Amino acid sequence: MRDVLADIAAWYAAGETFGLATVVNTFRSAPRPAGAAMAVAPSGEVTGSVSGGCVEGAVYELAQEVMASGRPVVQRYGVSDDDAFAVGLTCGGILDVLVEPVGPGTFPEFARVADSIAAREPVAVATVVAGPGTVGARRVVWPDRASGSLAPGARYAGRLDAAVDDDARGMLAQGLTGQRHYGREGERRLDELAVFVHSFAPPPRLLVFGAIDFAAAVARAGKFLGYHVTVCDARPVFATAKRFPDADEVVVKWPHKYLDETEVDERTAICVLTHDPKFDVPLLEVALRTRSGYVGAMGSRRTHDDRMKRLREAGLAEDELSRLRSPIGLDLGARTPEETAVSIAAELIQLRWGGSGRPLTDTEGRIHGEIRGPEG
Repeated sequence: MRDVLADIAAWYAAGETFGLATVVNTFRSAPRPAGAAMAVAPSGEVTGSVSGGCVEGAVYELAQEVMASGRPVVQRYGVSDDDAFAVGLTCGGILDVLVEPVGPGTFPEFARVADSIAAREPVAVATVVAGPGTVGARRVVWPDRASGSLAPGARYAGRLDAAVDDDARGMLAQGLTGQRHYGREGERRLDELAVFVHSFAPPPRLLVFGAIDFAAAVARAGKFLGYHVTVCDARPVFATAKRFPDADEVVVKWPHKYLDETEVDERTAICVLTHDPKFDVPLLEVALRTRSGYVGAMGSRRTHDDRMKRLREAGLAEDELSRLRSPIGLDLGARTPEETAVSIAAELIQLRWGGSGRPLTDTEGRIHGEIRGPEG
């Protein structure tokens, strides 16, 4: 929904009820992940995509029906359908899509959700998509509060809502979106009720240290991948916003001091591009002891060997050193700053999804994997 938020927020503010289609589950090689969204305005205007073009026509028609009826629907599209060739996924994937009417009368918390997303405040929307409950029943969960109910009016609503609140907050902390299953009253040992939790966590952070031309290219690639990008260097003549227009912020400070004062989680990626011992050794001492899901450092094999020696002398243990990805990036034969940035971006993607890094023509089985590392 984040990709279509600007358009649907305007429709909502105008008092319109629109059809919102959201991918709530995928099987095999579905082209878009859970959470991908497409919206249809009463005027027929369309924004977003749930499949990259495979089933948009069918979803458009269903959204029109949902707007007319006012009733949410979960529809499966894919090769298992009789008309798979006509509206299914020719790539062999299957999508479950929730199509629901959204407007001031059906989703009163929407404006608060949109405000939280815009303010980068974590928020999750939990929706019943299958089971004994009411499909479309919704609860909005923030780290410190919640609104709505997944079983409005039911005597057991409090137990179900509390169970989902706990799981939704855990998923928010990891930036995860997906389904969770419960019993009717929130029992985790049962799976009769399916709840789709759509997390809107702040963008993951990419911390780029070293204000060099390679850093500008890495910042550009990181921004393209959806990271909140920070470039940091101790030299004010080089660390300027003009030199790094794609960065969200440029910080003039000793890198290790800045990192020591910065909140880092598993979704944070740290790229050390200084390849200067007086900068990168103190910085890596801090970086390798954080919770960061990725720590990479640029330099030659000789630089790497010298760096490892210095880090051992500084007291880092072997398990800490094993987290360092150096030389940084995948082996693409990159030479220019832009090519190097692509190799680093490729390594971030590989870590996130667990890919092999080999050409797809040399592999078999599923193309798309599950989230393993820092969010992209």
